[in-house]
Amino acid sequence: MERSSGSSGVLRYGDENIPYSISFDPKRSQRIKIDVLSDGAVNVEAPVGATAEEIAKALQKRGRWVHEHVAAAKKRFEHVLPRQYVSGEQVIYLGRRYSLKVKSVPRWQRSVKLKGSLLEVSLEATTRDAVRARVRAWFRMKARDYFRDRIAVVAGQLPWPQPIPDFRLKEMSTRWGSCAAGGTITLNPFLVRAPRECIDYVIAHELCHLREHNHSPEFFRLLSRAVPNWEDIKARLDAMAEVLLND
Repeated sequence: MERSSGSSGVLRYGDENIPYSISFDPKRSQRIKIDVLSDGAVNVEAPVGATAEEIAKALQKRGRWVHEHVAAAKKRFEHVLPRQYVSGEQVIYLGRRYSLKVKSVPRWQRSVKLKGSLLEVSLEATTRDAVRARVRAWFRMKARDYFRDRIAVVAGQLPWPQPIPDFRLKEMSTRWGSCAAGGTITLNPFLVRAPRECIDYVIAHELCHLREHNHSPEFFRLLSRAVPNWEDIKARLDAMAEVLLND
């Protein structure tokens, strides 16, 4: 669930400055929650009215934990090289790897198609930017259709009545999804690169936010009923994040 936007700060740990963002959750009572996301970004959820000093103190108290998790996230990204969008490069769709095949064709023959183990991109200009734009558009189209179907399936399997919500796509660098106050779910189109169980977990997570608008014990109780092994799936998705988000 999206919360009231807050501010930001910097945690000083040894010789390192670690920036963090703050959001204020009206449902949160006293405890300040600290998350290190898969890309190393640090998010803090605080009760409304929490002061900058209180938040900074909470960060300092867990400084070593934050530092270690940020360092581990950055290390995972060290081996990930920017995509070149050339033939032979691998792309991932629904957890499967495909080899990219780029073909130069007249404008009227442009297409992007899965053919066996290949993702074949045919277009007149085969520059990196042109191929990248076509592949991104293809992923976005696939994500829109696939997510619509999976939202209906996951909502129907929840152990409580759940209407099918509206959803939209938005590229996000640190999140797979969110849920707005009005009930609209936002999903990251890059999520369509993940296996189906990871996609279903993210959808279930956001659907649970329609009942519980924060990460309270009740929220995790609902999530555990919907996806009993969600912690294992989340760990798997987090481990793949640097590859799935690489663009």
